[in-house]
Amino acid sequence: MIPTLSAALLALGLFTVTFAVNLQAPLYDAYAAESGVGATAVTIAFAAYAGGLMPTLVFLGGLSDRIGRRLPIAVALLLGVVATGVLVLWPSWSSLVLARVLLGVGTGLATTAGTAYMAEILGSQRARTAALITTSATSLGFGGGALATGVSLGLQGPTPLPASYIALFILAPLLAVIAFRLPPVDQPKLVSLLRLPAFPQNTWVFGVAMALAWSTTGMTIAVVPLELAANDLGSWTGLVIFLAIFVGFLCQPLARRLTNPQSLAVGFALIPLGFAVLLAGVWFKFLALVLIGTCITSAASYGFTYLAALAEVSLHAPDDRARATAGLFVYAYCGFSLPVIASGALADLIGLPYAMLIFGAIQILATVIIVTLWWRQSIAQQRRAMRSCGSAGDRLAPGA
Repeated sequence: MIPTLSAALLALGLFTVTFAVNLQAPLYDAYAAESGVGATAVTIAFAAYAGGLMPTLVFLGGLSDRIGRRLPIAVALLLGVVATGVLVLWPSWSSLVLARVLLGVGTGLATTAGTAYMAEILGSQRARTAALITTSATSLGFGGGALATGVSLGLQGPTPLPASYIALFILAPLLAVIAFRLPPVDQPKLVSLLRLPAFPQNTWVFGVAMALAWSTTGMTIAVVPLELAANDLGSWTGLVIFLAIFVGFLCQPLARRLTNPQSLAVGFALIPLGFAVLLAGVWFKFLALVLIGTCITSAASYGFTYLAALAEVSLHAPDDRARATAGLFVYAYCGFSLPVIASGALADLIGLPYAMLIFGAIQILATVIIVTLWWRQSIAQQRRAMRSCGSAGDRLAPGA
């Protein structure tokens, strides 16, 4: 199989795994109503995804190094089918929690194996292109699932089995079979089955930036739909979640033209700006501002920050990409889940707009602190480099 076709099929598989992740998002309020639960329970169900994903990243992030890349991807596709089937058969909050855990496990398996596999298929000299394809496929998947369900519900009306679910039931098993037909270019290693994530040196700021950016995306996906539903705008949930990720996909070619640090700097600037606009839209019940703010945060999270971070850790760990990717996503999903749960609890106590306001204030403060530390670190590295060059010049001078 030619590399281009193999890469395309792998990208389609990664898209489908992540397509399943937010497929049920427009039905969150329906599942919550079925069980009579509030905002805290909804955000806990949303964050249960991280409950499945984090242990997978921490303990099985390097699993594909031992058993190969194809099996984890196939298992992830089938877990998406099982999770969605659970929601069809037993639509409730408890089923949503279980489904989100299974989807987290699947995403952890697929993203670590898929990132490494894509680089192996295309060749190490095209590592940044491989990162771009991976981020594009997963970004489209994360946003496309919610949009597909939103459109399906708009056409079908309220139903526990939207057409988007049926599409997943057909596509995912087929791609699971195709996964085993992809070329065996990976070289399984005699390493432990349980392998901890790797955190390459000098990449901490990219990981922290992912946590900060994805905390904003988590708020957009889990909390904003609750406010939309409260204002009779629930039909816009699918579009909001789609924009929260898809605009970032559109920005990835632009981000690719920048260096990784430059792309990260743009992300840092857009993260608080986008959430401030979104918050203004929620506060004043102005849908246009909600959509604009969502687009800006998407550009920051899934455009500039995501691509820069994934490319940077891949470059710093060419022989250990699966574990390094797992380490990056440990950062990302801590940000994706923990602030959302805290905001959901605050929303039940003081109201959703005030909870979002507190989140926004903390986000701005965190951004300022991280950028300041990063700037100081960069200055210190430049000074060390200058001293090193000076010392080298002194040693060479006597023999000149």
